[in-house]
Order: sequence, then structure tokens, then C-alpha cells
Amino acid sequence: MPIALQAGLWGLVGGSALLLGAAVAFLVKLPQRLIAAIMAIGSGVLISAVAFDLMDEAYKRGGFDSTAMGFLGGALVYTLANVVVSRAGGKHRKRSGSNPAQSQQSQEGGSGMAIAIGALLDGIPESVVIGVSLLQGTGVSLVTVAAVFLSNVPEGLSSAAGMKQAGRGPGYIFGVWGGIAVLSGLAALLGNLLLAHADPDIIAATTAVAAGAILAMLVDTMIPEATEETHEFSGLITVGGFLLAFVLSKLGG
Repeated sequence: MPIALQAGLWGLVGGSALLLGAAVAFLVKLPQRLIAAIMAIGSGVLISAVAFDLMDEAYKRGGFDSTAMGFLGGALVYTLANVVVSRAGGKHRKRSGSNPAQSQQSQEGGSGMAIAIGALLDGIPESVVIGVSLLQGTGVSLVTVAAVFLSNVPEGLSSAAGMKQAGRGPGYIFGVWGGIAVLSGLAALLGNLLLAHADPDIIAATTAVAAGAILAMLVDTMIPEATEETHEFSGLITVGGFLLAFVLSKLGG
């Protein structure tokens, strides 16, 4: 199978967690603390992926200059875009449960779609990283795929709940999330194709851009929610996720 197609399939796997989260919102009601614990694990895994997979790889390819500029640029672009999405009603897109502000906006029909747009904003850099990881010739970074998957589940759950409160039917909701999952796969495929023969500095900067965007997203959305629901255990759970990803990355060579 062509490498680019493999990248697209792995990106689709990460994005499919959005559909899983939406299905959970329709079928069962999981305890908020359980979802938040999953977010804490995902946060730890993503931090490990940023530190040991993305930034380390970017530095090896392009040195400090490309890595630093890409890292700061990714965080800046994500933050500016996130401000726009948040003001449109997507501020709580990674919440494990509902909140008064989100519920009110959901009744007006705007919050659910804003959350979906926010999910696309979060997912593009993550998917590109999945595609770029295959350029190393050692296979996909399973740690990155697992981290993306874990972070997408509560996002799909939150948005589906908001859209449902706004009166949207299952066809519309799953159509939106299915489309975003496909776009995630497409981003991974294009990331692999477009950067296959790119200059090492460009690949390094692109990888660092994704790392900066992911870290900014973690601090802005996932970690606060995980801490709010799991309280004093959030740090321990996050450390466990980090350690798991660290061990898996080292065992994988």
C-alpha cells in the first residue's frame, strides 16, 4: 500500500474517535469523571508525543531556528484561531459534560457547529503530524495516533450533545463528524504527499508548528477540563499517560 494512503488511513483512525464520542452521547451516559480521566491520560500522551516525537524530530531535521520558529508560530496561529472559534460558541468543545453557557448557546443552534469547527481546527495539525511521521520510514507513530484518538472522544461527545440540544437529528450530527473524520484522513494524506521531498527545514518547521498548536490546545482546553472533573488526581493520571507514551515510544525504537 502506498505510504500516502497509509497516512490517510491512520489519520482517519484518529478522526474516527469523533464519531465514537458522538455515538456515546446518543447511546449511553458515561460519568463525567471517567471522560475527564480519559482526557487526562490523553493529555499526558500528547505531552509526551510533543516532547519526544515532534520537537525532538524537528530539532534533528532542522535545528533550533526552524524548530523554534515553527513551535511559536503554531501556538500563535492556534491561539488566534481559537479566539475566533471560542467567541462563536466553541470555547467548551472538549468538555466532558454540559455547562450553563454551552447549554444556552446550544439551544440557539450555534454552539454545536462552532465546536465542530473547533474540532477541525484541533485536528488538522494532529493529522498532518501523523502523515509526516511516516516519512521517517519506520512506520506511523502509534503514540501520536493514540493521543489524537483519546483527545477526540470527549470532543465528539460534547459537540453531539450540543447539536442534539439544538434539535439536530442523528443524520446531520453523524454527517458532520463523518466529514471531519474524512478531512482528518485527507490532511494526513496531503501532509505526507506534500512534504515527501521537502527541505528538512520545512519538514522541521511543519512538525514544530503542529507541536506548538497541540501544546497550546492542551493547556487551553483539555487540561483545565481534566483538572476540574478529576480534581487532585488529574496530575497523577496525566503522569501515567505520559509514562505510558514514553515507554511505548522507546520500545518502538
